[in-house]
Amino acid sequence: MSPSSKIWLMTVRKIIHIDMDAFYASVEQRDDPRVRGKPVIVAWRGTRSVVCAASYEARQFGVRSAMPAVRAERLCPDAVFLPPDFTRYRAVSRQVREILTRHTDLVEPLSLDEAYLDVSENKTKLLTATQVARTIREQIRTELNLTASAGVAPNKFLAKIGSDWRKPDGLFVIQPEEVDSFLLPLTVGRLPGVGKVMEEKLKDSGVQTVGDLRKIELATLEGRFGRYGVRLFELSRGVDKSEVIPNRPTQSVSAEDTFERDLLLTEIEPMIRRLAEHTWAASRKESRIARTVVLKLKTSDFKILTRSHTPSSPPSSCEELTTLALYLRQRVGLSPEQRFRLVGVGLSNFRDTENASAQPALFT
Repeated sequence: MSPSSKIWLMTVRKIIHIDMDAFYASVEQRDDPRVRGKPVIVAWRGTRSVVCAASYEARQFGVRSAMPAVRAERLCPDAVFLPPDFTRYRAVSRQVREILTRHTDLVEPLSLDEAYLDVSENKTKLLTATQVARTIREQIRTELNLTASAGVAPNKFLAKIGSDWRKPDGLFVIQPEEVDSFLLPLTVGRLPGVGKVMEEKLKDSGVQTVGDLRKIELATLEGRFGRYGVRLFELSRGVDKSEVIPNRPTQSVSAEDTFERDLLLTEIEPMIRRLAEHTWAASRKESRIARTVVLKLKTSDFKILTRSHTPSSPPSSCEELTTLALYLRQRVGLSPEQRFRLVGVGLSNFRDTENASAQPALFT
């Protein structure tokens, strides 16, 4: 028995990741027969707007979430553009949540349209996690007239990969004894936290697949990538110890970008505007309200600095978030010649709606 197999015997769980298919767009198509079967793009119109969701008909033209709306319109000029209705999406999300909690109280929502479930034990006494996933998908279909994809696996990160494997309207199961055969051929870009920049760094080291990554010793990965190197070592072996935590409140949402070349502070306004769009769109998936705007910068010599502002009332629009992020840029206080390699825009300090009342402005 391999060391990784021994780990599985000690830590095996039954985890499901449920992901609603093109959620916002699917709700729109369900509720308006005139747009069923048509390419639907959920987005505000405007040069600074980004796509909140795209139906699968629109995705065939290359439209994706978080894409600038003007680009989406060029790719799919016949698409139906609809402004997002987050009040309605939240209501449907609560209906989905009610179905999930019929099966287990261990439900950890990630956003309005996806959640983890730990069904190591389930309320409905179904014999397998696969049966639970099938039942949930059927209940969503018959009761809400929507579809969901599901991944079933021994841990969270594998379940999330699985839910994307047969989208839309799919179910994919990874049994504990199948982890190695499934995981090792995957490109390293499929691992959580491995973005384009990290993937290129790994490729420069000859690491293309998870199998390649597994050949690297822990000390080497930790020396190069710090704590995330330990995470990579574990993920390459199919190990994810994180538990499903119900009702975990969102602490922050953010978007960041690493530049192809280091830039001056005066050159990064377009990036701040674009990232503010991404962050605002992500924050609209939350039922709680963010109070604090955060600007993150990384200098050319890898020093990280942040500036934040808590206005007297929460940001109420993308334009307001953008204005505050640009204001924070003025408070950086470094030499005009300082160059930066990364910028990020975030929202934090989430509060329930009734607790998001005006407070004195705070600066950090």
